[in-house]
Amino acid sequence: MLEALLRQGAPVSYSCRSGVCLTCMLRSAGGQVPVEAQDGLRDALRLDGYFLACVCKPTRDLDIVAPDDAAVYGRAIVRLVEHLAPTVCRVLLESATSLYYRAGQFVNLRRADGLVRSYSLASVPHLDECLELHVKRLPDGTMSNWIFDELGLGDALDIDGPNGKCFYVPGAPEHDMLMIGNGTGLAPLYGIARDALHSGHTGEIRLYHGSRHAAGLYLANALREIEAKYPNFHYIPCVSGDAVPAGHRAGRADAVAFNDHPDLTGWRVHLCGYPPMVHAGKKTAYLAGASVTDIHADPFELRELRSEPRG
Repeated sequence: MLEALLRQGAPVSYSCRSGVCLTCMLRSAGGQVPVEAQDGLRDALRLDGYFLACVCKPTRDLDIVAPDDAAVYGRAIVRLVEHLAPTVCRVLLESATSLYYRAGQFVNLRRADGLVRSYSLASVPHLDECLELHVKRLPDGTMSNWIFDELGLGDALDIDGPNGKCFYVPGAPEHDMLMIGNGTGLAPLYGIARDALHSGHTGEIRLYHGSRHAAGLYLANALREIEAKYPNFHYIPCVSGDAVPAGHRAGRADAVAFNDHPDLTGWRVHLCGYPPMVHAGKKTAYLAGASVTDIHADPFELRELRSEPRG
């Protein structure tokens, strides 16, 4: 449906085109919505006829309307914008209403002109007062450059979520966990690891974070502190560029991690960040013995995102 709407010039927001980001959500005012087009939506939205246009293949006529802002978006106030690295900043948001979420899920942010982007949650509900996002400045990133250069304390943003299935699942605390991320793919892993440890997870938790340069390993000190506090947590920083500092592993995080762990039978695996790494990592983890149900992925799909302001 998304492709058909775009061909007709309809002002429809979209991003990942794969049913992940939920940016292209529309509502059916009449007609049967395919079940697969509602996957990942909250129960209340499904019952109200909301669906994802990018994965919707209707078999009969649908009468569609734009989403109702009150049903989809809430309000959040900026409490902090802090630079963690030359191209990474931390944004703390206070939601106007209580937001039930799990560490590792993501939210969609919408600014006043209607531009929408998705960001993973690095915060943990029972540990952190605010929602924490890690934003990477992209050379042509309209939203990321605006956040870096213009977003300030006290500013308001529309927020939709939580969304996503990449989070810590309680139960079987003795299972080992392998976590692999590059860039700001660290954000959800940081939240998931802290959530697991706070929940009493006893299995090994091994977090591999990769960057081309050491400066991109932006939470190294915080992760070292967690490592010192919890003997079952291990932080492995990886640098794929030429200059590899002492105490770091040389190579891409996924290559180093899978080389260290050729047998992942019984492991939980979390993969977050650059899509090719995430998609390839899912296959590698499965071939190494990890169960499909124990492989959790959050690829940061980068697509053109069109949006028109809504009234």
